Amino acid sequence: MIRRIAVWFVAATLAASGIAASGQERRIALEDLRSGIAFSSREIRAMQEDDFANPGMLWVEKGAKLWSAGARSCASCHREAEKSMKGVATRYPAIDHGSGRLFNLADRIMHCRSERQGAPALRHESDELLSLTAFVSHQSRGMPVGVSIEGPARPHFEAGRDFFYRRIGQVNIACAHCHDANWGKILFAETISQGHPNAFPIYRTQWQAAGSMERRLRACLSGIRAEMLPYGAPEYRDLELYLAWRAQGLPIEAPGVRR
Repeated sequence: MIRRIAVWFVAATLAASGIAASGQERRIALEDLRSGIAFSSREIRAMQEDDFANPGMLWVEKGAKLWSAGARSCASCHREAEKSMKGVATRYPAIDHGSGRLFNLADRIMHCRSERQGAPALRHESDELLSLTAFVSHQSRGMPVGVSIEGPARPHFEAGRDFFYRRIGQVNIACAHCHDANWGKILFAETISQGHPNAFPIYRTQWQAAGSMERRLRACLSGIRAEMLPYGAPEYRDLELYLAWRAQGLPIEAPGVRR
């Protein structure tokens, strides 16, 4: 009961923040952009920075093995990932020109498996998909996020922006109430971040596992008691594109570590 009252109190506080519904302009100046790791504890930051201590590296290592596994492996087309995949993660989500759909990096991997390798589909949040995504993302570590929102990507960007600023759920707040207007403030035991996607897949100590950006978005929806969209829903992809645009210039950190 006490936690329920606290949630509604926080919602009322955030709702009073005065976020405009349109969200037509960048609310966080480029010089003020901060990755989520900047809002983490000293222990979490040290864990992410040390590859030997970073649990997410276990998924990267597994992804490296999967990259070369099988007669029609990823490596049979793309050869050395350290060269062929360098910079790839910085561009996703992106439009797949064959289907016209907006793909995140995991979608691209699954599409390649089914269309090029004739391999069975991988389940969302499966170790195999997370490992391959983490491995490919890791090849771009340190490179700046730089997605395109032009041409056919534009409607997806606008839909994602609308989602970010729209009040939803029983708590009746928008993503922007936390991540634009109140970043850096304390909410329960955590410091609110700016909500950037540059470290995914991440290892969360709460999960005791790696997880995708989509899993994190679903956790947010659950937290504000909003409708839970299924994995792979286009609304997630649109929002991911908008979030990636907000993070333009921040370095890829995969695999990140968070509490």
